Amino acid sequence: MPLYESVLIARNDVSQAQVESLVETIEALLTENGGSIQKREFWGLRSLAYRIKKNRKGHYVLLGIDCTPDTLREVERQLGLNEDVLRVLTLRVDEIDGTPSPVLARKNDDRGDRGSFRGGSKPAGRFESGRGGPRRGSEDREEYRARGEQDDAREAAGAE
Repeated sequence: MPLYESVLIARNDVSQAQVESLVETIEALLTENGGSIQKREFWGLRSLAYRIKKNRKGHYVLLGIDCTPDTLREVERQLGLNEDVLRVLTLRVDEIDGTPSPVLARKNDDRGDRGSFRGGSKPAGRFESGRGGPRRGSEDREEYRARGEQDDAREAAGAE
């Protein structure tokens, strides 16, 4: 049977338990038709890139599915009818990777690094000011240098 990876986004006002029960209903439908879920990852509540049906956040779930194309069409039809599901994207893949997805791996890495520099020195950043360029004093700017040169020229003219 072909293999698929499917990412679905559920509304943010449903609970994690409701999202898990939604995945259980998908799994029941798949097993009923001879398919299975080989991988499941709950990515948690994440911000959306743009509003979808007046929602700014959603619960993301990645599923590795092994089923026939007809069964997959039925699963997508059922998800489309469910009001709690905002979006579904399903891709056919050659194999389902058992390792954690990059999204889940990055999420786990961020938790370990949070607040790690509080006790020690702050890690070196790209810029000192954080504004886009190195911080310069007011005397280093060209406009101030030009004003200073004009003032010097006036003083020299006044001394003569």
